Amino acid sequence: MFQIFSVKKTINFLRHAAPISILSMFIVLASLGSLATKGINWGLDFTGGTVVELEFSNPVDLNNFREKLVTPTTDGAVVQNFGSSRDVLVRLPVREEVKSDDQVDGVMVAAQSIDSSVVQKRVEFVGPQVGKELAEQGGLAVLVALICILIYVSFRFEWRLAAGSVAALAHDVIVTLGIFSVLQLEFDLTVLAGLLTVVGYSLNDTIVVYDRIRENFLKIRKGSSEEVVNTSITQTMSRTVITTGTTLITVTALFLKGGTMIHGFATALLLGIIVGTYSSIYVASYLAIKLGINREHMMPVEIEKEGADQQSMMP
Repeated sequence: MFQIFSVKKTINFLRHAAPISILSMFIVLASLGSLATKGINWGLDFTGGTVVELEFSNPVDLNNFREKLVTPTTDGAVVQNFGSSRDVLVRLPVREEVKSDDQVDGVMVAAQSIDSSVVQKRVEFVGPQVGKELAEQGGLAVLVALICILIYVSFRFEWRLAAGSVAALAHDVIVTLGIFSVLQLEFDLTVLAGLLTVVGYSLNDTIVVYDRIRENFLKIRKGSSEEVVNTSITQTMSRTVITTGTTLITVTALFLKGGTMIHGFATALLLGIIVGTYSSIYVASYLAIKLGINREHMMPVEIEKEGADQQSMMP
């Protein structure tokens, strides 16, 4: 494999693992506290509402447009550029006393007061019941993904490693959600897709490290579990730097230039990749060590041959 740098000595990644793990626990608890007190800023995909996409003939002043939308029918509208400075997306929350059609009419009146040639390109309505079902099914999708991963890694490796990988995945999801909660970033379907992508990405990184740990437990006859894990992480570090670095370049480009529609997706990916790379070492691997993983757990199971307990007929 291509190596961007060669490390002759094994790096002691786990030297400060204990205080870093305590810091991780604090971050997870803080994230859970924020989720319990501040909650999540659910997007219209989950709360329901109306989305109107407009195309103006010239770049539009969003602050001026927002002031025009402070009316009884369009109050609470969220206005954002969509693609270019001439394209605008208006999100309207569900209001029991106001019909969706009246909200759309109110948006068009406000838009035409700024630009008489404005074009209505798209109108979408998501009912509150549909949004509630999407939120439930989204949470269920993440939970099922974690359970399937636990079963797969237990079958593929060993239950101590499976527990470490699932703990790392849960850590990544909770911390990412916690940051969204603290900053009150909008959580829509693209963010949910980003979270599921983070689960897959983080697992891939953990499996690569676990594969090398298993190989080294069989190769290295002497040495503690910590030394074997440090050796394995050092050997995979070049691959981790290349993979994470190139992925971060792509995701950062999406974050900066991807536009409003995928900004939440890019934000979730950016946070999840950074947290996931860190958790592969200080959550997944360190927890497996604390659960007592050692060389004996990696040895292949000996299959007892039929008749092996009987005396040989040959002299």
